[in-house]
Amino acid sequence: MTRNGKKVKLTAVSMLHYIRLVYRSALLLAFLIMYLHYRLNGGEDVETILEERPLIISIIWTVFTLEMILRFFPSKLESPGSQKQFARNYIRTGETEIRVQDNNAVMLVAIIWIAFNGVFGALHMAGILDDGIMILLCCIYSVCDMICILFFCPFQEWFLKNKCCSTCRIYNWDYAMMFTPLFFVRESYTWSLLALSVALMLRWEITFYRYPERFAESTNGYLHCSNCTEKLCSHKNHLRKLWKQVAEYTDGRSKRLSGK
Repeated sequence: MTRNGKKVKLTAVSMLHYIRLVYRSALLLAFLIMYLHYRLNGGEDVETILEERPLIISIIWTVFTLEMILRFFPSKLESPGSQKQFARNYIRTGETEIRVQDNNAVMLVAIIWIAFNGVFGALHMAGILDDGIMILLCCIYSVCDMICILFFCPFQEWFLKNKCCSTCRIYNWDYAMMFTPLFFVRESYTWSLLALSVALMLRWEITFYRYPERFAESTNGYLHCSNCTEKLCSHKNHLRKLWKQVAEYTDGRSKRLSGK
């Protein structure tokens, strides 16, 4: 990656994002194969397959549980977006005006997300969708979560308008949003993941309302670009330029072929 003509190395935090993307994608593929096998061959459903293999459930549950537990504590291997809540990461700038530009869109995002998943929940309660689909939906969300961080975030672009993940107002909502469909899967391992993710989100919200100065770039120097430990903006900017070049090339070729 390059930034202002200088090569930028992939940081440890960014590398962990890519590792999560790989294993979450592998998990999605595995669940998809199991579900299609169940649907096409009339075999055991996904829940039965998992319950017959408790080691699989234990590993997946442990990985996501540890990820969430680590978010409750300061860590240099986590994104600044999730770490700005901690007092140790609060760097006073001297400014007194707290400006969190994306705070007004938070309620809109929450309503849209609840309504969107409410449709799947209603279909599940009507018997149209089974538990396997709800688990698959979680797997899809988990991959999309990493895509939002690494490549493109619709919440950032369309609603929150935040500069980057570091300043994202809802960064620690990710696990609660990821596990929302598990509300409809009545298993101890699903509800425990959902409960922990909600606890993580509530802790984040309580911290925001108690210490809003930690969440604003104007008052917290930790959120300035010079202190960023991800440098993913370089990667995203490179992708935007690439997409723009592809669009320009495609548009130019279309015009040449049409004789315009």
